[in-house]
Amino acid sequence: MVQASLTPAVPKPDHVPDALVFDYDHYFDPALHKDAHARILEIAKTAPPIFWTPRHGGHWVLRGHSAVYNASRDPSIFSNAPMPYEMLAHINADLPDEKKMLIPLPITVDPPHHTHYRGPLQKPFSPKAMLALKDNIRTLAAELVQKVRPDGGCEFMTALAEPLPVTIFLLLFGLPVEKGRVYRDLVAEHLHSHTTDSKAVQARLRKVADAMNETILDRRDNPQDDIISMLWQSEYNGKPATLHDIENYAVMLFIAGLDTVMNAMGLGVRHLAMHPELQQQLRDNLALVPEAGEELLRRYTFTVPPRFLLNDAEFEGVQMKKGETALLFLPAADLDPTEFKNPEEYNLARENKVHIAFGTGPHRCLGSHLARIELQVLYEEMLKGLPEFRLDPTKEVTFHGGHVIGPDALHLVWDV
Repeated sequence: MVQASLTPAVPKPDHVPDALVFDYDHYFDPALHKDAHARILEIAKTAPPIFWTPRHGGHWVLRGHSAVYNASRDPSIFSNAPMPYEMLAHINADLPDEKKMLIPLPITVDPPHHTHYRGPLQKPFSPKAMLALKDNIRTLAAELVQKVRPDGGCEFMTALAEPLPVTIFLLLFGLPVEKGRVYRDLVAEHLHSHTTDSKAVQARLRKVADAMNETILDRRDNPQDDIISMLWQSEYNGKPATLHDIENYAVMLFIAGLDTVMNAMGLGVRHLAMHPELQQQLRDNLALVPEAGEELLRRYTFTVPPRFLLNDAEFEGVQMKKGETALLFLPAADLDPTEFKNPEEYNLARENKVHIAFGTGPHRCLGSHLARIELQVLYEEMLKGLPEFRLDPTKEVTFHGGHVIGPDALHLVWDV
């Protein structure tokens, strides 16, 4: 667990009304580390729908469902790019590939560039393509469950939540599975760092790209049936792919594919472990698992993507300035009492389960179809393969903040 030590508070800018100031540190908030979604629920009920926090240099947080939904769909105000694409392209123009700034594609560029770069990934991440992986996902999930069953317990994050999606992603992407631990450590280093200095960010991204360099170059010369090979065979702006193009895609897919869904798994399984009656209901009727999974995603949404103000703007009555940062607090949006009746309740029969755990608008999560399948299959195989499981009462669950929220460790026990 990252120790909760709040970053220094900065003075409030003149254009921010006192009524919109709410002190929240999305990395180091102590209550978030103790019980993430209890803290998020408190914020959803007490903070303004759009608030300004003095932590991490001062920035906006959009926690209301309406604010998050509308901002997500308006890249003309809320950009995904910390630096304009044209500026990056100009900086990179005369540099050799190994010296160019890395641009995680397509997530850190806006339309029309985003549309252009997302295109090659639409087919390999389509519902049909992801459904074709379901049997392999189930086989691996069942093997992992059977491996831990005789032990009467496990640390879920390392035993199941990490190896299942990481193995599937590495196979899909074309990276060697045996290097999974090395890759995971690189992703953790990048995502758990709260340093936003561009040089530090680029240094971390370069480490990620370099770890894949051998495989990337091999797929250029010896294409196989994987995503890296497919990307080499695509064209960008009417030109053949360069090493820099592939590295840009690779760092984004690598970071997203090796971390995000395992946090969703940890949050969902924690809830199941705390509610044996729900486990039994689902064991009695596994056909309910997909709906149960959607309500788990709503109740325990886990990503907090940043946006950057392109210009001065008035958004939902709030004055914001060019260059400011705004976090889309998706977990709080899915607990907004103005959108969901009794949002703190997990309600399998809830009429409105239309969450935004995977975002909305042009930057909606590309891997959402794969994530849903992995979550559903994992829940099914745990319910089929394990007796009633519960939290280990001797081990406290702690959480990490940042842009992806989840448990640090989750110790489960069951009767053998």
